[in-house]
Amino acid sequence: MTAALSTVDATPTRRPPWLAYAPIAVIGVLSLIVPLVVGDSRTWMGVATSGLLFACYATAFNVIFGSTGQLFLCLGALAGVAGYATPILAEDVGLPLVVALLIATALSAGLGALFSWISVRRSLGVIFTGIVTLTFSLGFGNLLLGQRDLTGGETGLRIATGADTWLRELVPVYLLFLVLLLAYLGLFQWLQRSHFGWAFRALRDDPVAAELAGIDVARYRIWAGGIGSAMLGLAGGLWAVTEGFVSPTTFAFGEVDVETLVILAFGGIGTLVGPVIGALALTVIDELLRDAGQLRVAVFGVILITLFLGFRRGVGPALADMFRRILPTSLVDRFT
Repeated sequence: MTAALSTVDATPTRRPPWLAYAPIAVIGVLSLIVPLVVGDSRTWMGVATSGLLFACYATAFNVIFGSTGQLFLCLGALAGVAGYATPILAEDVGLPLVVALLIATALSAGLGALFSWISVRRSLGVIFTGIVTLTFSLGFGNLLLGQRDLTGGETGLRIATGADTWLRELVPVYLLFLVLLLAYLGLFQWLQRSHFGWAFRALRDDPVAAELAGIDVARYRIWAGGIGSAMLGLAGGLWAVTEGFVSPTTFAFGEVDVETLVILAFGGIGTLVGPVIGALALTVIDELLRDAGQLRVAVFGVILITLFLGFRRGVGPALADMFRRILPTSLVDRFT
């Protein structure tokens, strides 16, 4: 009897599942401080909202690349598909904004799933998947320039939908993207803790071994591509409506893909808070280089090379390793 009781007492207590989402709540609470401090500054609220947008982009890319190793180099194009489709469907077709946004998001999701399907069907590796998606990104930019009557060409497209509403107010828009980011982080954490996460990690580490273990590699890659692309599309569509203007440079490769890749590499690929850490750091750097023109892309390239050479897993995991030496490991693991 005593031995049995000792065995029961020695059994570790299972932590409540909600503790895995505690870091997301902490991020939400800390982010609420921003409008309280700089809510009256149009410049800084714009910078903060842009940081949330790129954290959303990086979280979406984390689902695609960080989870399954699919290198999509068309993040801006996938966001831009919904960014242009939303106002066109709302203003030219006459659909309600919510319906237009949902259709545009579904269009981005379908394209992402299609790229994953092509990658699997053609057995494309990481590099060739990147080349195929980069080709689409370049083609999308040319399409925007060519369809001047529909997209406004290089002069851009002014969006009347959402004007004179809270969608053009500083603090409400910031809170909108904060809610979107928290939802994305919650979705990413749920995926990682579900059977999707188990399959994602298996096929990312060794697709052949995952397939031999009975995992439908094609299906899970398509799921990752579709979900991540839908997240990109939703963020891009909302950004277009809240900004009231889009142009080819809004979703250009150098403006979205390069910065998102640096953000995720900086914060830590495959980690929960990596996109937030990277977005915070890179938003500050980007603001400091606002007047540097094309030099900012070169600076991001240098940062990316430095990260791959010095912090191969990203700054976030490096900081986590440091904190594990002074804090309980279980506490640190909840935030990584």
